[in-house]
Amino acid sequence: MEIVRDVFLVLHFVGLASLLGGFLVQMKPRTKRVEAAMFHGALTQLVTGVALVGMAYALGNGDDVDNAKIGVKLLVLLVITGLVVAGRRKESVSTGVWGAIGALTLVNIVIAVVW
Repeated sequence: MEIVRDVFLVLHFVGLASLLGGFLVQMKPRTKRVEAAMFHGALTQLVTGVALVGMAYALGNGDDVDNAKIGVKLLVLLVITGLVVAGRRKESVSTGVWGAIGALTLVNIVIAVVW
């Protein structure tokens, strides 16, 4: 079961890389867009994050899960996912929406590492 957890953890990091990479690709162009990589990265992060928490409880490591931290990270990711889904089909999004996606992604990274 540890191998499955490790696979989900790697996929979680791949989702993060996709979300952040899609954001970084849009730094240079004047008109900002929500890349498909951002959409797929956000969904990957959501699915694998929920799976990792569920697996922690299933493996008896539920005492090691900081529910407040996971709740905050989930809330931030749901906002990111909402912004990505809302801007996905548009030709361009405002710099504020694009910046919010990137900033919230970085906030989630900081929460994961520092909290």
